[in-house]
Amino acid sequence: MHLTKEQEKMLDGEQGSITAKMMRLLVRLGDVYKAERMIPVASVQVAGVSYKSIGDAGLDFLEDIANEARVKTITFLNPAGMDLENWQEMGIEEDFSKKQIAIIKAFRKMGIIISATCTPYLAGNLPHYRQHIAWSESSAVSFANSVIGARTNREGGPSALAAAITGFTPYYGLHLDENRQPDYVINVKTELKWNSDFAALGYYVGKIVKNKVPFFTGIKKADTDQLKAMGAAMAASGAVALYHVDGITPESDKVEITNLEKVEFGKDELKETYEKLNTGEEPDIVIFGCPHASINEIVKIANFVKGKKIKRKFWIVTSRATKEFIKKTDIEKIIEEAGGKIYADTCMVVSPIEKLFRTTGVNSAKAAHYLPGFCKQKVVFNNMEALLS
Repeated sequence: MHLTKEQEKMLDGEQGSITAKMMRLLVRLGDVYKAERMIPVASVQVAGVSYKSIGDAGLDFLEDIANEARVKTITFLNPAGMDLENWQEMGIEEDFSKKQIAIIKAFRKMGIIISATCTPYLAGNLPHYRQHIAWSESSAVSFANSVIGARTNREGGPSALAAAITGFTPYYGLHLDENRQPDYVINVKTELKWNSDFAALGYYVGKIVKNKVPFFTGIKKADTDQLKAMGAAMAASGAVALYHVDGITPESDKVEITNLEKVEFGKDELKETYEKLNTGEEPDIVIFGCPHASINEIVKIANFVKGKKIKRKFWIVTSRATKEFIKKTDIEKIIEEAGGKIYADTCMVVSPIEKLFRTTGVNSAKAAHYLPGFCKQKVVFNNMEALLS
C-alpha cells in the first residue's frame, strides 16, 4: 500500500509511539483488504464507550492512549452505559459510574467530543454526500451510507480510534463506488405504518442478506426515523452497512438491479417477524430510542401521552444535544407528567438494565435483537402507541 511522506512519518514513530501503533493497525487492515492507499476522513465516530462493553481492560487501554495521543479530526462518541448527569436517578450503581466517568475523561483528554450518541448526524456531525468518514456504530454507518450517501466502512472501535488519531483510513470496501452496488432486490408488498414495521422489515431482510447490499422496491414513502429504524435492524440481524430504497435514498437511481436475487416481504412476513421478536408478555418498562430518539420521535410520543397517566414506567433515551433542545420546550414536562423520563448519553442495550428490569418493551428491532443476550431481558416488541396504551 502506498503511503505519503506524512503517513510514513507517523508509521516510523515521528509523531509518537501511539500514533505509530495506530497507523500500523490501519496499514495491516489495508493490507488485508488490498487497499492501494489511505484517504483522509472528514469525521470519525468511535464505539466501545460503555464500561459494560469494554470493562477494566478497555479503560486501561484508553487511558494509555490518552496519555500521549490526540485526535486529528472531529470525533464523536457512541453511547455510554448511563446518563452522565442523571445516572443516580436511573438507578446506576456508584462503582459502575466511577468507571464510566473515567472512560469519558480519557476520551475527552484525547480531544474527542463527548457526544455519547449513536445518531451523530442528529447531534452536529453531519457528513455530506460522497464524503469519506470512519464511523463504527452499526446503525450510524448504515444511515450515513444509505440515507446521506456518505462513504464509510463499518469500523471496529480500535480502527475508528486509529482513524481519529491519524486522520486517515484505508481506501477499500464501501469507500469505492463499485462496492456499493446491490446484491438483492427486496419487494415490499405490505403497508408499513409504524417505525416498528420498518424495523421488522429490516430485521427480516438482515437475516437473509447478511452483509450484502439490498435494494428495496414497494416502499412508497419513508421518513428519516423510519429509515433509521430499518437500517439499524438490518445491521443487527445481519451486518448490512448500506441499502438503497427506490426513489428515496440518494444512490437508488445510480445502481443496477437487473439479474439480482429477489426476496418478497408481505403481511405474513411482517406478522412472523413481530412474533419472533416477542419473547415476553408484560413489560416492567418501555424504552424508546434505539437508535437514539430524534426530536420528531419525542414530539410524537409527547403528543400521544399528553394529558394521560401511562400505566407502566417508560423512558426515552436520546443524545444530550437533542435533550437540550427538548428542555427549551414543555415536552419534558408532558413526558414526566405521564410517568416517563428522558435520559441522555446512553441506551437500553449498553446500560446495565439487567439489574433493574426483567422484561422491556421496545419498538426497536435492534433493541429486541440485543436485549436478551446483552441485558438478560425478555422483550415485548410493538409499535409506540400499543406499548403506551
